[in-house]
Amino acid sequence: QEAVKLRRELAEQRSEAFMPALAASLNTLANTLSYLGRHEEALEPAQEAVKLRRELAEQRSEAFTPDLAVSLNNLAIRLSNLGRHEEALVPAQEAVKLRRKLAQQRSEAFTPDLAMSLGVLSQVHMGQKAHDGAVAALHEALLLIYPFFTALPAAHAGLTAALRKEYLNACAAAGQAEDEALLAKITQVFENWQGQDA
Repeated sequence: QEAVKLRRELAEQRSEAFMPALAASLNTLANTLSYLGRHEEALEPAQEAVKLRRELAEQRSEAFTPDLAVSLNNLAIRLSNLGRHEEALVPAQEAVKLRRKLAQQRSEAFTPDLAMSLGVLSQVHMGQKAHDGAVAALHEALLLIYPFFTALPAAHAGLTAALRKEYLNACAAAGQAEDEALLAKITQVFENWQGQDA
């Protein structure tokens, strides 16, 4: 809260220099409040961070669109935590759209982020009981992250494990068959990687 207050004062004096830092602090405040279970209070800073980063991205798209996608994901999660799943769908879908475009331009840099945003979108779908949509989003996310996980297991194990768990839950909820071939390949990478550490 103090960081937001200080950076807001700085941004009022020199907007161009300090608005990005203010947006980052607002994101952190939203996450911290949410972690404490103060979900209603977390919403306002999450919304303000999106507003600021949208303005920044409109001025310098290449520099600030990745940050805007982060804040959109954050806002989607905050809204979902409040049970406002229909509203959460809009920022979740926009984050996927932005990161899909970024991944098309620079796959190596942004494809893991796209997989993460698809994971957020799936959480919103699950909140809506739209289980088929959640399965589709998570299946795509696993397909996207798999080559990165294969190349750098340590860097991508956490995200891959989370997506795999959510995918299994979504398939069960939807009554859909799992992609056993894909899951087997992912499991094999986990086993090989853990075997190296043994």
